[in-house]
Amino acid sequence: MSTSAGHLIVRQLEAHGVRRVYSVPGESFLDVLDGLHDSPITTVVARQEGGAGFMALAESRLTSIPGITLVTRGPGAANAMIAVHTAWQDATALVLFVGLIPVADRGRDSFQEFSLDGWFGTTAKRVIVLDDEHRAADVVSEAMHAAASGRPGPVVVGLPEDVLVRMTDAQPVSPRPVPAPVPDAASNQELGARLGAAQRPLIIAGGDGWALPAPEKVGTAGAALAAWAEQAHVPIAADWRAYDTVPHDSAAWAGYLGYYRSDALAEALGQADLLVFIGCARTDVLSDGYTRGLEAETVLVLPEPEATGHAGRIDQQLMATPASFTSALPHVEGARGSRGSEWMDRLTAEQRGFATPQPEDPATGVDLSVAFGLLEAKLPADRILTYGAGNATLWGHRYLKHSGPGTLVAPRNGAMGVSIPAAVAATLVHPERVSVAICGDGDFMMNGQELAVAMAHGAAPLVVVVDNGVFATIVQHQERHYPGRPSGTAMTNPDFAAFIATFGGHGEDVSDTAEAGAAIDRALEAVTVRKVPALLHLRIDPATMPPSTALPAFGAGAEA
Repeated sequence: MSTSAGHLIVRQLEAHGVRRVYSVPGESFLDVLDGLHDSPITTVVARQEGGAGFMALAESRLTSIPGITLVTRGPGAANAMIAVHTAWQDATALVLFVGLIPVADRGRDSFQEFSLDGWFGTTAKRVIVLDDEHRAADVVSEAMHAAASGRPGPVVVGLPEDVLVRMTDAQPVSPRPVPAPVPDAASNQELGARLGAAQRPLIIAGGDGWALPAPEKVGTAGAALAAWAEQAHVPIAADWRAYDTVPHDSAAWAGYLGYYRSDALAEALGQADLLVFIGCARTDVLSDGYTRGLEAETVLVLPEPEATGHAGRIDQQLMATPASFTSALPHVEGARGSRGSEWMDRLTAEQRGFATPQPEDPATGVDLSVAFGLLEAKLPADRILTYGAGNATLWGHRYLKHSGPGTLVAPRNGAMGVSIPAAVAATLVHPERVSVAICGDGDFMMNGQELAVAMAHGAAPLVVVVDNGVFATIVQHQERHYPGRPSGTAMTNPDFAAFIATFGGHGEDVSDTAEAGAAIDRALEAVTVRKVPALLHLRIDPATMPPSTALPAFGAGAEA
């Protein structure tokens, strides 16, 4: 039976197990929207294309299926670019469908015309334009496969509006399997020998792909690695904003690298005699601007031969995903060798001290160490934490723990505006769990409007807004390089608690540390019992800053 290309695209997405698409509607892809009308796929209508893209990014992180975004040409595609860049640098599978002008109008500076490849060619794994209606299913299948295979990332698909309405007899195709290579016996034996000979080995875990697709197995990749590492006496550190790779209650958990990392762990990176990177590479952020650990013996476990973004030496590379690698770990006895547990025990003890809140006693406002310590104590263990960017997130990174994969969505490229849309998507993917957005005042104002999407779908995220009235990371850099000359970093904020009340949510204005505990209790009651969004507006002293050691060198890419 004949169908339109737009309807066939929807049927192919169904064949891939897609449950939600995130979109800002546009007249350029009306036929796809019409196909979604009768589809089991839920269309989540965002308020801005960047928010839609970040929701799809969260969907991908939490489901192991590439997130899907639908936007229109020109301005819509421009707004979605931030999500494509985030997915590119974060190595997260994402497919962005962009409605385009009719084929006959190309090259005439038509309304909202732009170059799809010119805009996205350097920040996407592949850019495809559907010019043949009979290939609609094939193009979708190709895009989904490309996004998820090798080093995951974004794929952009252009949909000319006239091609979408053309009829075809083509049918959905079987999804292409994504290869998950397992290291061969010789490679495993070599890795085991390297580990057995090392006295100060360190595993650095990161990237996506730690949660297995089958619901009964979610989290087993990270838990299996942690259990093995405990026996092999190998501490595990996480890459920047990949903190949920392994459970934090593991005796091998040594903390995270990157901004606001522990000084002790950063020093250990330079002391290690063997570094094993699983799912990530040695980048500028985790190595303190390419200054630590570049010369240590290094093993990479990555599914891409190019090892994109890796700096420093490579002595062995195993082609594997985190999940496939942990299904075939080296024998623990050989990997342990004669090494005792002293090295691992020292690093994990230092991390426990680092993650223990220490009151800071600010001159005014809320003590964030105390507030986040209370959040850690009161939040359920399986909570999902989402972050944007900026100094306000750093207390959460330090004091909020993770139970394993599928509990964190945060931009590794430092994009602001992720926290709210990601938390909204997390509540749609896992409505039975508490999703918490941790954001600063600047981050909230970039995509706070997406709380309207939560209300539309009956979702109930908890939002924590840290308000100091400035772009704090930039202020911190200014004070270092241009002391006493603040410029372009101040903000005037609304009453955030009143803002969420306009959406029918529960708001709490917290200006004193003594108020924090009870406010958290009431907010949790709102999201878990009354099932409405809640927001904690934490007002802090503008002078409150994390330690200066959290900052990279000037020009090294500090997040906003």
